[in-house]
Amino acid sequence: MQEEHDLTQAQIGAALGLPQRTYASYKSGQHILPPEVLSALADYYGVSTDYLLGRTKNPLTNR
Repeated sequence: MQEEHDLTQAQIGAALGLPQRTYASYKSGQHILPPEVLSALADYYGVSTDYLLGRTKNPLTNR
């Protein structure tokens, strides 16, 4: 979603209150994304957590 919105990792990290390096480590899979960050990302993009996890194609609803 970051690329679709033409945002940098630093911009998203700042919006979530995270350093760019921390956000990059989640995005690359080096660290597991904590549930509270997943929820914050869903809120930031206005989509469901299930959509971010690839569990649904509908961005607005869970399952």
